[in-house]
Amino acid sequence: MIDGPIRVGISCGDLNGIGLEVVLKTFEDPRMLQEHTPVLYCGARAVGLYRKTIEGGEAMQINGIPNAQDAIPKKLNVVHVWEEEAPIEPGVPSGAAASYAIRSLEAAAQDLSSGKIDVLVTAPIDKHSMEQAGFAFPGHTEYLAHMAGGDAEVLMLLVSENLRVGTVTGHIPLKDVAEAITMERILVKARLMHQSLVRDFGINGPKIAVLGLNPHAGDGGTLGSEDKERIQPAVRKLNEEGLVTMGPYPADGFFGSGTYKHFDGVLAMYHDQGLAPFKALSFGNGVNYTAGLPVVRTSPDHGTGLDIAGKGIADEGSFRHAVWLACDIIRNREAYKALTANPLQPQKREKERKER
Repeated sequence: MIDGPIRVGISCGDLNGIGLEVVLKTFEDPRMLQEHTPVLYCGARAVGLYRKTIEGGEAMQINGIPNAQDAIPKKLNVVHVWEEEAPIEPGVPSGAAASYAIRSLEAAAQDLSSGKIDVLVTAPIDKHSMEQAGFAFPGHTEYLAHMAGGDAEVLMLLVSENLRVGTVTGHIPLKDVAEAITMERILVKARLMHQSLVRDFGINGPKIAVLGLNPHAGDGGTLGSEDKERIQPAVRKLNEEGLVTMGPYPADGFFGSGTYKHFDGVLAMYHDQGLAPFKALSFGNGVNYTAGLPVVRTSPDHGTGLDIAGKGIADEGSFRHAVWLACDIIRNREAYKALTANPLQPQKREKERKER
């Protein structure tokens, strides 16, 4: 049980991007410090540089600490992961800068797994720069899945107020998608989505829509066999298990007609099939959530913004929503844990209410 403000760990992301700017803008607002104790994993000089680029940044209350356990409520706390001056060139992709993003992420993930922070919000990284710096994973999702146990199955879930979109395949080339779409993989991802909707979002009996792979969901096999031979059987199997699942739906009409509004979750077959309509509908308010982990991790739905880095004009809205969602999920998980530990508790409360 979490007592007091939730300790929100924050990895700094690419030092040449907008990550530190949106972090500082988020917690410049004193209201964000009432229920959250932010713990940023970074270096003092890097924070100081970006602090100067935003209006009011110099007046922020920032507390430098040696480790997360020393975090003070109602202040932005900075764990000094490094002391030296990092090579920062806003707007320039750099493997040297990305090496500091790796150090920040590793320190934050370690503290998350050991319980020193309650949730993790990751600022954006540049995947090519991370690769240059020796990062062995396509992105945050895969790294955290590895940290959770190597073969842990996770689901990348994009979340806004009334839309939750997950993907069967993640960061893989488009040419490899069709081969990667198997009935078993669809089943695994759909079960993860159902579990997350119940445990993390507090939705009873969630309804899930499954998108087709091919145009017109294969058009009965005319435009590809995957929908008929892999996706349809998976949907039938899920319903046999008691998971309310419908599809496959042609992706274009599904979003264009607003059908998505009738479902609690949408399972897309590949990255852009799900993320392109999501960002068109929710950009600036969306959050990337890694479902299936034993820990809670969110991130904003945008990238490093190298084209506007260092100019003080980045919008912090998505990062702010990522903080809120992470805290909502950890509270929902605690409520779910209490409910499953005592499944009769809701009936008991209802009986007491009626007797009063």
